[in-house]
Amino acid sequence: MKKPHSAPIFDNQDFPVSVVRVSILKGTGVDIEECKQKPLIGIANAQTDMNPGHMHLSQLAVRVKEGVHAAGGIPFEFNVPAPCDGLSEGHPAMRYVLAQRELIADSIETHARSMGYDALVMIAGCDKIIPGMMMAAARLDRATIFLTGGPNAWAIRWMPNRQASVDHKDYQDLGLKISTSTCSTCGSCEIMGTANTFQCMAESLGLTLPGTANIPAFLSEKLLVARNTGKRIVQMCEEELTAKKILTRNAILNALMIDLAIGGSTNSTLHLPALAHELGFELPWAMFNEYNKKIPTLCAISPNGPHGLIDFYSAGGIPAVMKMLKDDLHLDSLSVTGQTLAQIIETAEVKDPKVIHSKAHPVHPEGGTVVLYGNLAPEGAVVKQSAVIPEMRTFTGKAFILESEHDALAAFRTGKVRNGMVMVIRNEGPRGGPGMPETLAVTMALDLSGLKQVALVTDGRFSGASYGPCVGQVSPEAYLGGPIAAIREGDEITIDIPKRSIHLHLSDAEIQKRLAGHQPQRREIPPGYMRRYMTTVSSAAKGAVLA
Repeated sequence: MKKPHSAPIFDNQDFPVSVVRVSILKGTGVDIEECKQKPLIGIANAQTDMNPGHMHLSQLAVRVKEGVHAAGGIPFEFNVPAPCDGLSEGHPAMRYVLAQRELIADSIETHARSMGYDALVMIAGCDKIIPGMMMAAARLDRATIFLTGGPNAWAIRWMPNRQASVDHKDYQDLGLKISTSTCSTCGSCEIMGTANTFQCMAESLGLTLPGTANIPAFLSEKLLVARNTGKRIVQMCEEELTAKKILTRNAILNALMIDLAIGGSTNSTLHLPALAHELGFELPWAMFNEYNKKIPTLCAISPNGPHGLIDFYSAGGIPAVMKMLKDDLHLDSLSVTGQTLAQIIETAEVKDPKVIHSKAHPVHPEGGTVVLYGNLAPEGAVVKQSAVIPEMRTFTGKAFILESEHDALAAFRTGKVRNGMVMVIRNEGPRGGPGMPETLAVTMALDLSGLKQVALVTDGRFSGASYGPCVGQVSPEAYLGGPIAAIREGDEITIDIPKRSIHLHLSDAEIQKRLAGHQPQRREIPPGYMRRYMTTVSSAAKGAVLA
């Protein structure tokens, strides 16, 4: 069998050090003669006991290893960090979550190169981990397959007086509302946040076995898929079906279109461009606007509507969405099966048209994610229009300036937020944050406040769980002297989602006058990685990648 990267471990040409290598490997209890003949399969597992999205992955890894052995490979498992956005929300820990995407990519890449794995299985379920793994796969260009952890079930599903919805906006009772965001099983949070968006993206890119990305974490079917994933990676190694044969420009465009159709997380505007960067081309934000005009939103999955990921899976999942978009997608794109997208969707079907709509009868006529441009955001700013009520898609209000998420939360507690305001939260970008923290805590506070005529604008980012007129990732950020740094209390701002515009009612001359001599606000940063990160991280509009 083919061993494209591990053969040097067993090559005796550099005797006697070759004896040292083999002697060390013997300590793991493997059969050396078997290892000389079979491919070594690295299993990058994001198992952690700290969050439900990854707590079950060790069981999946066992089944993957069974499949690898059955197909004639030798599996070796290793681990990578698995940060949980939810546990980090609302306090300084959130600054370290996006930054870990680069660490995950770096750690997998460097470990795989140093250990000589012939192929890789990536096991993960949540927000920054899957994108980081994708970036590593692109760099390594080895046979690679993904196994997603799958979604969990919200506690609302087991409530006797639940409605036909899992979305918090459909419940007034506080206990029921809380149950719409309470994890009752293992798996990623049952919304179309970043975690499930990127499980969907893994399948959309062709990196998973077809139809498997959204299998709920607690179903026995997931165990069988894990075993089949292990079997398939050995075959991919033999076929020399490497990552870059799957991760083409057209595959990225397919993923972008599917992201728009499912109402995916706005964090896709960070992670898809970052993946494109690893593949050697750009995916500018303008591409999201180019496609959201012709790709409608086909799903109303929370926070965009009443359905959850279990409903989405039951309705046919990603293959069914692909079927609805077959006239738009690049159908010659390859999957890890070796099949084209055209072959995969031949047998796909929509099993519940209330959950996955047709293009002729969409949930919304345009795609979910929109990029706004204007004198406030020359490089762009991002909003999920599918989660904004129609009457707030065009809004003008007076700026209420807040220099951090902490200040914004304090403003809610003290009753300073009023209808008619545009809350401007700045100095939360990739460098100014640093780490571009999510501001989910602020959107939750806005929801609970009952205020319906308030917009949010920030150079930080929003969680995939956020909804409403929340404009994030304003670029350039305040730290770098972007126009958001020039805003003063009471300045008028107009957000016009239909026109893809965000405008600060000031002349260019006045903006430049205010920015003259701008000094970035510097936060106290503990020694270590974050100090290095903030000196090299790019603009959000470039994917917040490291130089």
